[in-house]
Amino acid sequence: MKKIQVYVGIGSNIDKVKNIRGCLSYLKDFFGEIKISPIYKSKAIGMEGNDFYNLVVRFKTNLGIKAIESKLREIEYHFGRKRDQLPHTPRTLDIDLLLFGNLISEKHNVPRGDITNYSFVLKPLYDIEPDLIHPTAGEKVSILWKKFDKSMQSIQSLESNILDSN
Repeated sequence: MKKIQVYVGIGSNIDKVKNIRGCLSYLKDFFGEIKISPIYKSKAIGMEGNDFYNLVVRFKTNLGIKAIESKLREIEYHFGRKRDQLPHTPRTLDIDLLLFGNLISEKHNVPRGDITNYSFVLKPLYDIEPDLIHPTAGEKVSILWKKFDKSMQSIQSLESNILDSN
């Protein structure tokens, strides 16, 4: 069976470094090799709270989409995420399935609309996979980033070694 390429967006605005570092460790332990984008800091959108750290991770898997979704929820819960919390509230860890191969599924919300709506998702995806063709837009991520209105949302690139420090 051919492995599917999966992209997930990761965000945190509570104990950011600890939770993101832990999440990446879990993903690597479970999926093996992962590719990690640079981390970006952005203001909380649609809510009050500390700035978020956001990044995108790519990995390959033989698992189906339901198993992937379940594993991502398990990791969130491990780091204190509660799915019954009010929307638009601070969170320890938010892991969003962005792309599951070329699958287009409303039921599973892939490709996730956040890719083309938020700079803190599109830019890190561009950083690790500029030539990837977006399944519904039909354009390379590099073209989508070039067209994106960067004046709408400010993001700040963080030092690449942020996860190595405390």
